[in-house]
Amino acid sequence: MIEIRRHGRGGMGAVTASSVLVEAAYLDGMHGQAFPFFGAERRGAPVLAFTRIDKKPIRIHSQVYEPDIVIVLDPSLLEHVDVTAGLKEDGRIVINTTHPDEKRTEKRNVAYVNATQIARDLGLVIAGRPLVNMPMIGALVKATNVVTLDSALKAIYNRFAHRPKIAEANVNAAKRAYEEVKILRRKR
Repeated sequence: MIEIRRHGRGGMGAVTASSVLVEAAYLDGMHGQAFPFFGAERRGAPVLAFTRIDKKPIRIHSQVYEPDIVIVLDPSLLEHVDVTAGLKEDGRIVINTTHPDEKRTEKRNVAYVNATQIARDLGLVIAGRPLVNMPMIGALVKATNVVTLDSALKAIYNRFAHRPKIAEANVNAAKRAYEEVKILRRKR
C-alpha cells in the first residue's frame, strides 16, 4: 500500500487533489481512498489530506501517520509544520517551491516544481491565489510513478469536465509540472 499525506492550506485544493489521485488509481485498476483532516474550515488555514492506493481493497480508515510520500502545496508550511514527521526512511517529499530548503529536507528524497508559477501562467487563480493542486499531481506522478500519467490526466479532465476550458488548463498544468519537476536523491 502507498500512503500519501498532503500539506496545504484551505482553498488550495489538497482535498480535491486526493480525490483526483484516487480516481487515477481506479483507472489504473487499483483501489484508493482519499479523505481530509482539518480544523476550522476557512480559506488559508492549514489542512491535511490523505490518500491510500493499493492493488487490493483498503480496509484501514485512519489518518496516515507513516507516509511513503509527503506533498507540500504551500512551502511556507515548512516553517511551521514538520512535514517529514513519520515519513518512511525511503520516502519522498514533493514540494511546490523554486528550490527546496536544504536544512528542512536534508537526507530526504525530494522532488520540487514551481507549481505556483505554472498555475499563474495558465490562469488557474481564484481570489488572487494560484491553484497548485493539479500541477502537483503531475509532479507527483513523475517523481513516484504512483499512477500512470495517462490516468492522472484523464482523472483531472473528468473532475472538471463540466467546464472544458478549466479542465484543459488543469490538464496542461499537470503536464507542464510533470515535465518541469526536478528530482533529488540524497544520500543518508
